[in-house]
Amino acid sequence: MSSKPLDYENLNENVKKTQYAVRGELYLRASELQKEGKKIIFTNVGNPHALGQKPLTFPRQVIALCQAPFLLDDPNVGLIFPADAIARAKQFLAMTSGGLGAYSDSRGIPGVRKLVAEFIERRDGYPSDPELIFLTDGASKGVMQILNSVIRDPSDGILVPVPQYPLYSASIQLLGGSLVPYYLEETANWGLDINDLRQSVEQARYKGITVRAMVIINPGNPTGQCLSVANIKQIIQFCHQENLVLLGDEVYQQNIYQDERPFISARKVLFDMGPPISKELQLVSFHTVSKGYWGECGQRGGYFEMTNISPRAVEEIYKIASISLSPNVPGQIFMGLMVNPPKPGDISYDQFVRESKGILESLRKRAHIMTDGFNSCRNVVCNFTEGAMYSFPQIRLPPRAIEAAKKLGKVPDVFYCLRLLEATGISTVPGSGFGQKEGVFHLRTTILPAEEDMPAIMDSFKKFNDEFMEQYEDHRGYSRM
Repeated sequence: MSSKPLDYENLNENVKKTQYAVRGELYLRASELQKEGKKIIFTNVGNPHALGQKPLTFPRQVIALCQAPFLLDDPNVGLIFPADAIARAKQFLAMTSGGLGAYSDSRGIPGVRKLVAEFIERRDGYPSDPELIFLTDGASKGVMQILNSVIRDPSDGILVPVPQYPLYSASIQLLGGSLVPYYLEETANWGLDINDLRQSVEQARYKGITVRAMVIINPGNPTGQCLSVANIKQIIQFCHQENLVLLGDEVYQQNIYQDERPFISARKVLFDMGPPISKELQLVSFHTVSKGYWGECGQRGGYFEMTNISPRAVEEIYKIASISLSPNVPGQIFMGLMVNPPKPGDISYDQFVRESKGILESLRKRAHIMTDGFNSCRNVVCNFTEGAMYSFPQIRLPPRAIEAAKKLGKVPDVFYCLRLLEATGISTVPGSGFGQKEGVFHLRTTILPAEEDMPAIMDSFKKFNDEFMEQYEDHRGYSRM
């Protein structure tokens, strides 16, 4: 029988070449072990509610009323729901063209986009145009929409930080472009050297690649660093000089665990720099309801905002968005609530502040527990998680462990993480899935397990790591940066 169009050998080569480590070999093995009855701690993905984070009360009350609007007609609704949640639900339902079951505009509900624009103006101090804001099914969908518009053929390159979130490597491969890596410096707290950036562009051009865009992830995933204003200025100047569109992945902007380097958006820094650069540099910024103290990953709410993009280009991006008809409407409502939460004087304000502050304070403690725990382990070094939801320790693997991995046909850090999973049930992601310098090995774990569980998890990791190092270390040394 002849082969069929959807047989493996006939699939699109870009599909077969695409890899996504966050849901890769480790995750699949963890799922198998879970089916066999082993307790698994899934720290491989930033999925707060799956690891026990409780939903914020107010947005869930509003969305419940929007999903079941007949409750608003019940004379006893005020006994169950606070008045401000009832008022918000009515407000959002009035923005729709038939409730949550009806398509919205392909860019998202106009009233919600206006709320997003007002949030951006409050945050940055500069007006935002709702017509240049597109609501999306999570930030990931927005990233893919923009990359799809930028990448024309394999000779088009996208500068991506390494280590990087695999969304970028996977999407660029799938869309047929070329990933151009620029390496973050671990010994400088995952900082960026502009000279290294220039070298990356020069090397790409030597290979015939036209570099068209640069991605920044701030705060960093998987590295957890927060970019300084000075660093962002350098990046903006570099993109302006090289005629690159800057893609600002800023989904972790609420997740800050230190006071020295607060989050500042690329958009604010750009406008602070003034003309001509503030009127010329093309910037697309991304945000989501999946991270921060909301953690509403399953709701799939996100947005991107375009700065200095021509009207004709915006029309083309709108056209492509229209193919999917509408971003999911409940996710849009969550976004509207995230950018416009309860205000002082509202009935739900005190509870909202108590819940959101409690989550962020606990995450800050967990970031310290995890960093300190890793740094207490043999042959493990870890920078502090300044922001985001992850810890990215370097594992200095002994030569014998590297040899054992190669005999099994495994990348060394995959070998280590598989052994960790089998021994402890902790499911992580190998650093090789994010990119790293040759001969250096890492793993990524979220800082999301419950605060009360964190000491036991780190004790379990330390016990495994010490035994692993004892087994493979021959005291001749280990891999170094």
